[in-house]
Amino acid sequence: MGTALSGRGRRKGGRAKVKKYKRATWLSRRAKDTNQIQDEIEKSEITGVPANKFEYDDELPGGGQFFCVETGKHFTDAKALADHKKSRYYKRRCKELKEEKYTQAEAEKAAGMTKETLPPAHAK
Repeated sequence: MGTALSGRGRRKGGRAKVKKYKRATWLSRRAKDTNQIQDEIEKSEITGVPANKFEYDDELPGGGQFFCVETGKHFTDAKALADHKKSRYYKRRCKELKEEKYTQAEAEKAAGMTKETLPPAHAK
């Protein structure tokens, strides 16, 4: 007997082993990194334009009018946005954003690539 289900289409979890599918779905649902969001917030403070201001767009949920800057998500209406701002995910993300940005200098220091300042070889 075959493994296909009669008349029911695809088996549940049938795409579990397809590498291209897994990679594409993981990237499409991935949240923005904290550094990216911190950059957007800094840019909005410098320019004076709020980061959550979007022109009306039919493609986005709620026409793009209900956007959470801290998590980088669009919502359908104001109630959904208000409920999201009470969630644990939102509060954790806000806490992460309050931390200092991770810079290249910090990364080099953690890897042990510190710059050594040596005294001059021939003192005058």
